[in-house]
Amino acid sequence: MNKKKFIVPLVLLLAIAVYFVFYHKDKTLKFVPKNADAIILIDVKKLTRQYISSFITHPSQWFGNKNKSDNKISLQDSGMKIPDFLQIFHIKNSKFSDWYSVIELKDQQRFLAFLKQEKFVNKGKNVFQKDQIYIKIEGDKCILGTSNLDFKNINQQLSQSLEKDNFNSNSFIHHTVGSISFISGDRTRNFSIELNEDDIEIKNESNSEEFTSIISKLEQKTSFLEMELDAQNIKKYVQFFNKSIADSSQINYIKVTAELEQVNDTIISYGYDDDFNEVEKKSFQKIIQPNYVIDLQSLNPEKTWKYFQDKKWINAQSQFTIIPFQPNSIEKNNAAFTIKSTRKPLQSSSNLKENYIFVKNNPLLLSSFKTLKSTEKKIISNLDYIFYGNKGQNYYIKLKAKKGDLPLILR
Repeated sequence: MNKKKFIVPLVLLLAIAVYFVFYHKDKTLKFVPKNADAIILIDVKKLTRQYISSFITHPSQWFGNKNKSDNKISLQDSGMKIPDFLQIFHIKNSKFSDWYSVIELKDQQRFLAFLKQEKFVNKGKNVFQKDQIYIKIEGDKCILGTSNLDFKNINQQLSQSLEKDNFNSNSFIHHTVGSISFISGDRTRNFSIELNEDDIEIKNESNSEEFTSIISKLEQKTSFLEMELDAQNIKKYVQFFNKSIADSSQINYIKVTAELEQVNDTIISYGYDDDFNEVEKKSFQKIIQPNYVIDLQSLNPEKTWKYFQDKKWINAQSQFTIIPFQPNSIEKNNAAFTIKSTRKPLQSSSNLKENYIFVKNNPLLLSSFKTLKSTEKKIISNLDYIFYGNKGQNYYIKLKAKKGDLPLILR
């Protein structure tokens, strides 16, 4: 009887501890400024539970990495306070590639040691840089970003914001490991992020099964790139680069097929012989080049053709010069245009009459990224394909990894 009286409170205390460690979350997003127009949230506690679950079911991981240095500072012990929600955001009117996050510090000296270990360079004024990652320490927090252009703006926004103005995670994420949200005035569009056994899915309220048949057909193809988009999707993608192109060109349909090939590239240089006569020297290097065919349709083909000419995208040899991979040719046929690489012409694949972008991994792709680090090369080599699909108001992105012995979260 006494044992039962002891066990029940112990179990209750254990349950309360588990709840607070793995489930209880502070849902106030106090590190997202009001001028953010896009927010990525990662539910750290849900991700932790998923990791532990996968770890338990894979005994091969129980004994850890014997090569791991005992003196190396881990991310968990780096002096940063791990938040319940990792908050990554994009500032309105900033570059598309500029993303930021703010993290609280519990031990600034430990964090500085971590930055030194990871070979961050001190740029002065508490700003550190490694490759394209910038970090600025501001008192008991640090601002991280792919740029340092908005560090001052972000710090001012957060220091002036009131607690009642803070976003709440319930507005963006619902029972998934992460979310991406786009904010436009009072309107917010949320997309869930799900981490599965061997893929990552990003979607809104759509059912991923409605895109399964499209993916199955595309997986049968051998090409590196397959793309088919209507006017609405073209406009969405083009606006990241130049908002006026889609409207001015009048293009309302695009279909692309591309393959990769390794070719010999001739390099011509000049030197001098013993008599100081100029001598031409030839050398060869292997490069990766795409072979492609692009089909375009226009609402107003004459206006489109004139737009291309005014932009000087068509030269005297009827080459479409805005595409860097030459040589190619462009032909006009009624309301359609066809752009083909001429070195090794391709035939356009069959139309699926859907909106999609499908990029299949190719061994040649990795060899063209010679400057990448080993970790980055490993990520690319493990990738099978990337798929984007759209049907009406439903959007779906899938990053599919190659089959492995371990689930993605443990790799």
